[in-house]
Amino acid sequence: MKRTLSLCLGLLAVALLPALAQTPAAAPTGKIHGHVTNPTGASQSGGTVTLVATTRVASGPGLSAQTAERGTFTVDTNGEYAGEAPAGTYKLIYRTPDMTADKEADHVEAVKITAGETTVQDIDMSRKEYIDQLPAEQRKQLEDLRKHNSEALKANEVIKNLNNDLKLVTQDIKDADGARAAATAALGATASKADIDAKEAEVKLAKYTEIETLMLKDTAAKPDASVLWAQLGQAQVGLKKYDEAEATYKKVLELEASAKKPNPAVQGLANSGLGEIYARQGKVPEANAAYDAAAKVNPTQGGFYLKNEAVIFFQMNNADAQVAVADKAIALDPNQPLLYYLKGNGLVQKTTMDDKTHKLVPPPGCMEAYQKYLELAPTGPYAAEVKGILAGFNQTIETNFKADKPKKK
Repeated sequence: MKRTLSLCLGLLAVALLPALAQTPAAAPTGKIHGHVTNPTGASQSGGTVTLVATTRVASGPGLSAQTAERGTFTVDTNGEYAGEAPAGTYKLIYRTPDMTADKEADHVEAVKITAGETTVQDIDMSRKEYIDQLPAEQRKQLEDLRKHNSEALKANEVIKNLNNDLKLVTQDIKDADGARAAATAALGATASKADIDAKEAEVKLAKYTEIETLMLKDTAAKPDASVLWAQLGQAQVGLKKYDEAEATYKKVLELEASAKKPNPAVQGLANSGLGEIYARQGKVPEANAAYDAAAKVNPTQGGFYLKNEAVIFFQMNNADAQVAVADKAIALDPNQPLLYYLKGNGLVQKTTMDDKTHKLVPPPGCMEAYQKYLELAPTGPYAAEVKGILAGFNQTIETNFKADKPKKK
């Protein structure tokens, strides 16, 4: 009997082994996430959120159900945290990055996590109950900080609106510069020059008026921003309000002179803007001085400024000033085809005729300028015109015309 009993006990023990070796089923879990707000009302970046069980949940050896931590989750730079824990009710604790485990910055009681579901639980340290329990000195500091932050937020909103306006202004200027092409495309190839001119003027008026309206508003909102005044000056020049534009550009230069870190691009824009005003008013020395100042303060754009000056003198039919500036610009940028065209165009107006051969005699440098243009831009927009002019200098001009003999009746 003993042997049989022993055998039965041995078989029972073997039968129990598989059951003891089985892994217990994992406790069902739920997800949790939220946002942490600091006492100023801003997002709290960094730190950790920890769940501490307050109801009986599965726990390991040596851990009581009431104190077992069920997850610690990192708070990101945007104040967000997320994690997963067994279903149950928890105390949620937030600690700042430098805070030890025996302390807490804030907590939320009775946070329930349900299996298979997502719980959203924020931590708001800007709530009245939290603020009221702070020492008086901290509350005063917090109030001052909130006021400062509020002012900063308002300033940031203003800056955001100004930047949006500047983006619109940039597009308006681009549209105004392309007004001729837009007018031609809108009216078609058969449109008359007068109609295209009128449409171009209409587009420019609309664009420059919008810029002026925006920048008058924005300079009033932030009168110390030189870039806003510079854009206002561009609009006023486009609208031919030269006296107003001159005062505006001088305002830009005053602001830049007092700035801790002057902006060469803005200074260059203001000086070249003054140069355009003076060039269009026939004030050649003043225009030259202003454009030279632009090139000096922003040398990387020196060739660009002088090219624009030559173009304006071309538009104003001031051939001498046009040639002089084109030469200066060529010295800075010898590979710019337009400069050679402008030089040749200014010189060709001084063409004379040889009394003996009756051929046209170009002034010195004229033929070379035109030929250089064709070398750099053989299919450029002025190539056909230049080729015609060069061909014309090889032709004899008839100056003696004989009257037709009267026909016999």
